[in-house]
Amino acid sequence: MNAAKPTSSTATEGRSPIGGRPALTGDTTADVAIVGAGYTGLWSAYYLSRQRPDLRIIVIEKEHAGFGASGRNGGWCSALLPTPISTLARRHGRDAAIAMQRAMFATVAEVERVTVAEGIDCDLAVGGTLHLARTPTQLTRAVHEAAEAAEFGLADDVRLLSAAEASDRCSATGVLGATFSPHCAAIHPAKLVHGLAALVERLGVTIVEGTSALRLTAHQVITDRGTVTAGHVIRATEGYTHTIPGNRRELAPVYSLMVATPQLDAATWDRIGLRERETFADHRHLIIYGQRTADDRLVFGGRGAPYHFGSAIRPEFDTDARVAAKLRRTLGELFPVLGDVPITHAWGGPLGIARDWHAAVGRDPRRGFYHAGGYVGDGVATSNLAGRTLRDLILGVESELTALPWVGHRSPRWEPEPLRWIGINAALRLVSGADAEEARTGRPSRRAALTSRLLG
Repeated sequence: MNAAKPTSSTATEGRSPIGGRPALTGDTTADVAIVGAGYTGLWSAYYLSRQRPDLRIIVIEKEHAGFGASGRNGGWCSALLPTPISTLARRHGRDAAIAMQRAMFATVAEVERVTVAEGIDCDLAVGGTLHLARTPTQLTRAVHEAAEAAEFGLADDVRLLSAAEASDRCSATGVLGATFSPHCAAIHPAKLVHGLAALVERLGVTIVEGTSALRLTAHQVITDRGTVTAGHVIRATEGYTHTIPGNRRELAPVYSLMVATPQLDAATWDRIGLRERETFADHRHLIIYGQRTADDRLVFGGRGAPYHFGSAIRPEFDTDARVAAKLRRTLGELFPVLGDVPITHAWGGPLGIARDWHAAVGRDPRRGFYHAGGYVGDGVATSNLAGRTLRDLILGVESELTALPWVGHRSPRWEPEPLRWIGINAALRLVSGADAEEARTGRPSRRAALTSRLLG
């Protein structure tokens, strides 16, 4: 397995000032070079090395393993896709859409299997996911979602709960019903990504940190510390894709922010529910998401932070006092039992959104390297499916995975600035206004339909 290390004896000398792993310090060669040490890159390295232990695999990371969304997400390992199954069916056909969704259901079980088999302790609990309906318009959407699942033969995978059934699982205010899917696990995201990084290193994969990729081709990764020449190159940079020259308009980085409470006592959890550590959201337009952690905190997040001009990503964007305060107010509305419980942690980060909100995996027909991303915040499980698919594509294996409709999908590029800034932030305001309009009128918002047209 030590054959998986780069061939240059000096390639990993020195220490990265960022994460503690060595930085690249010269030209080297490998069979597979992966840019990005998040879930996508590490799952790809894992499945490739398990299938072919002789492969020399190097993972190149600008910061440190797990720096991006992989280490600080909402902890939902779910079967959710950013593209509804009805949209997938219109684009790719009914059978392909069903196959894609069933592959995602199976992926949740696959992540559980690997973490157990490989001894990765990431606080995983398969409690399912609950989307509450707390207004009549939200209930209408819940009924439609369950009916659509049944139409595609997935009635057992997404089902409608009554108000009593939903409240028994999650006792939020004003619950009229919910949709529930058993295909979701709550995890500790940083424990998963750090466990994966340590695992692939034990399998002989080399991870270099503090090394910036400047240009990618089919067989080279040119970095600020040397050039890696490889038989295959994978771009696994998700929300940071735009930082690589030539990729600025591929994926738009949009921030999602989170807050966490202190550990809550048993009496409080008896009032809230989530006994199985179900993840939860509701059917509003502006996404919210939460989970009960293994140490009994309530972690809660949502969208609403602005898109920054030029796809800018900066450390100061990871927190936003206005958004954190709004998240805390929303928590109080959902669970009055929290009273004046403070927020102990607030954080966030960027996620990658394709112009058509369609995740994709495959080989760039123009530039020759492999890629995966555009998960729109649903990447914990999707990245695992991407890693297995990239394994098959690179090894030349035709499989059920390589036949899935996201393989080879090409999303349109985002508009240049300032159109991108204007459009994304206008959509965010429209979505927020749509929820307020529905709360005020009790009817479906026309703003939501306008947002769908604006975002494609």
